[in-house]
Amino acid sequence: MEYKVVPFVATIDPIKGTSEHVAEQLESMIKHFTNQGWEYVRLEGVSTFVHPETGCFGLGAKPGYTTTRQMVVFQKR
Repeated sequence: MEYKVVPFVATIDPIKGTSEHVAEQLESMIKHFTNQGWEYVRLEGVSTFVHPETGCFGLGAKPGYTTTRQMVVFQKR
């Protein structure tokens, strides 16, 4: 079995955007890959640690943090 994992980041207008707009974007991605022969499996959240930035001589330093990225998993049999 073959797998494909694709990042999913929905974008919406902060004033007019709704959950429906997010769903439409995910549906569009699923249709796109389905047309290429891939079968949708699931949406996964992947936690990632972003390393801190030290800056130049400590100026502009940024602490590390944990973030979650959404990944869409597809498969081919």
